[in-house]
Amino acid sequence: MFMYRFEWNERLLIALPVLDVDWEQYSPAEQLVIVEQWELIRGTIPDRVMEFERIINRMQNELFEEENFEESCRLNAEIAEYASRINDLHIWYRTNQELDSRRHS
Repeated sequence: MFMYRFEWNERLLIALPVLDVDWEQYSPAEQLVIVEQWELIRGTIPDRVMEFERIINRMQNELFEEENFEESCRLNAEIAEYASRINDLHIWYRTNQELDSRRHS
């Protein structure tokens, strides 16, 4: 029996799987448990994306009104960081489909 865990990722605000070995080395029963746990976490990803999109929209409104160049640069950098988080969440969201298709192969 191989070990796995889910560790909280503060940047993405979800727990991410940490597998100690390659996916194929887990038994079908272990894979099922991991996929089931991941599916519960994965279900929260759209909420995280919407939360980050709301933050981006608020910052874009602030940016539109901002006259200070340095503050504009700071807002732009923060917007880019939240956009990067959204991108990473989309990648993690698709991870379940890859795990599930491997399990059924």
